[in-house]
Amino acid sequence: MNAPDHSITSAEVAESPDVTVTDEASVKRAVKATMLGNAMEWFDFGVYAYLATTIGKVFFPEASGTAQLLSTFAIFAAAFVVRPLGGLFFGPLGDRIGRKKVLATTIILMAGSTFAIGLIPSYGSIGLAAPVLLVLFRLVQGFSTGGEYGGASTFVAEYAPDKRRGFFASFLEFGTLAGYVAAAGLVTIISSVVSADALVDWAWRIPFLLAGPLGLIGLYLRLRLEETPAFQQMEQAEERSLADESTGRKLRETLVENWRPLVLCIILVATYNIAHYGLLSYMPTYLSNTLGYDESHGLVLMIVVMLIMMVGISFVGKLSDRVGRKPLLLAGFVGFFALSLPAYLLIGVGNYFTVFLGLAILGGLLLLFVGVFPSVLPALFPTGIRYGGLAIGYNLAVSIFGGTTPLVLTALQDATGSDLVAPMYMMVAAVVGGVAVLLISETARKPLEGSPPAVSTDAEARRVLKRLRRAKSDASATSAQETASADAG
Repeated sequence: MNAPDHSITSAEVAESPDVTVTDEASVKRAVKATMLGNAMEWFDFGVYAYLATTIGKVFFPEASGTAQLLSTFAIFAAAFVVRPLGGLFFGPLGDRIGRKKVLATTIILMAGSTFAIGLIPSYGSIGLAAPVLLVLFRLVQGFSTGGEYGGASTFVAEYAPDKRRGFFASFLEFGTLAGYVAAAGLVTIISSVVSADALVDWAWRIPFLLAGPLGLIGLYLRLRLEETPAFQQMEQAEERSLADESTGRKLRETLVENWRPLVLCIILVATYNIAHYGLLSYMPTYLSNTLGYDESHGLVLMIVVMLIMMVGISFVGKLSDRVGRKPLLLAGFVGFFALSLPAYLLIGVGNYFTVFLGLAILGGLLLLFVGVFPSVLPALFPTGIRYGGLAIGYNLAVSIFGGTTPLVLTALQDATGSDLVAPMYMMVAAVVGGVAVLLISETARKPLEGSPPAVSTDAEARRVLKRLRRAKSDASATSAQETASADAG
């Protein structure tokens, strides 16, 4: 066992701008606070998707069944249309004033608008004003969530040590799945204990009203956090005085000077979200409306698959810290290309075992994405524009390809009459996503761009500083030799 290196003191480690020693308790607090916000975001979207048929009856009672569903999914997609605006606003703002302040704001807006949806009177009570209010509150939701994922993933990535970033970041998507499971579970329970008429009359409101107390808990947890070490160091650096930079300057830096990582971010998120929304949002409707399963039975199957994914997600994140991010992402895209069609054929056989097997195949492949992307996406951008770059790229992709996936698949299936539209859509996305993965750099166990190495212990920090000093010393010696040779010549 090597003796400890006492040539660099703890005080020097603490004061050095060349390395960051992370505090595991602080990292865990950051993970909990951001995970809850992510869970609440996807709880809302999950509830809306799983209650799509019921919401259609409440707000569009005069339309046909298909028209009700299309109208409901159109409003679902409308929230995604404004998400890029939220990303454009909150992202650069978070790079200028800090991640914590913006994340506190987004969770207030998300919780408030979701709670408000649960209070909207039905179409039968106030007529056209009901769907108008639904659209309005969904737009507020979409705008606020435009700053949520980019900020949350940036926050965790900047807190986590380099060697464990994949593991800690994977808990963000654990929150996503937890939100979906909570939504599916609650909708299943409510649907089982109340009549169909009661569900339409009042019971559908319960999940939305729960967002109020959940939002207050999330706000409390976020206000207890400190700003990320990476942002604090950047803020204190004289050459990067944030007080002198406007949000507009941050936006230009993101869109013009860093267009390449922005484009890669958009492509990766778009292709991943087609699979994500195709399984978690569209599938329950596909099982009930196309295959004729009872809504509660379809949701139970989805819950089981998502619970299995929740168990495995941190293992995938940890594995990405060991073998790298790119091999796992490539395996996921190749798998979706090769197995999407067989999985849907299994689902269409018509018995619970084959349906579960098909869902498990798709869920296992999606697990390779949800366990890895939270650590891949923040690493695409330098610290100074990380929040803005990720918020803009992520939300543009989700807006165009994610939130519209249930609407597109429903419309295409209605137009073509084919039950295999969804796997074909996923296969095309898999090809594009695989090419994008080949173009990104491997970032596992490496510092974030624009940030110093982040380590877990003082001993690791001493080793890093010792290597840096040795490298500087070697560079100085080489420079001196070159100068001496030039003088001698």
